[in-house]
Amino acid sequence: MTAPYTAAALAPDATGPLILALPKGRILTECGPLLARAGIVPAGDYIDEDSRRLRFPTQDPGLDVVRVRPFDVATFVAFGAAQLGICGADVLMEFDYPEIYAPLDLGIGGCRISVAEPAATAGSDDPHRWSRVSVATKYPTIAKRHFAARGVHADVVHLNGAMELAPTLGLARLIVDLVATGSTLKANGLVETEVIDHITSRLIVNRTALKTQPEVIGAWIARFRAALESA
Repeated sequence: MTAPYTAAALAPDATGPLILALPKGRILTECGPLLARAGIVPAGDYIDEDSRRLRFPTQDPGLDVVRVRPFDVATFVAFGAAQLGICGADVLMEFDYPEIYAPLDLGIGGCRISVAEPAATAGSDDPHRWSRVSVATKYPTIAKRHFAARGVHADVVHLNGAMELAPTLGLARLIVDLVATGSTLKANGLVETEVIDHITSRLIVNRTALKTQPEVIGAWIARFRAALESA
């Protein structure tokens, strides 16, 4: 019987260039100056969301970058498909992969993961008296852990987007989601009632790659650290 694949079972490839996984969207844009200071110059279309390419060479033959969904960066690194990555702390909190080492807070992609509810009902009930609550979120682990810490069972409705619609359409009482300016909440009649944690993006590394290629991986960590210090 063939054993199932696990993150620990997939060793990083040490024969080709290292892979740096980058997240699509806002953080990809914010990564640009940091990558430049670290001496990483990807092919010009890496920033073009219309480009059909997902893997891009850089000026360094020892490094390629791949562009994937923010939630997938951690999975690519944990399973050894990429040796390095940049992802939000929210993703690390949600998945908590033991195969990932996060040596640097890059200070970009700043936001917060928060609880929100309709403005019309906010404050109408004492949350400390709740025994269970329905929550719409793409962060089921974070939501359940947050409410369990105060003895509340969270019935999670797992959505990948448009969380703000859930309370008004009766899917859930609350949402747990990333908040930057709060403008989307306001536009949909919601208010932020609690901040679970403040979020920034981190440099992440596959632990096996760090053990098997310590000089190479360590050198890239040092380059990112120097790029932060020179900002």
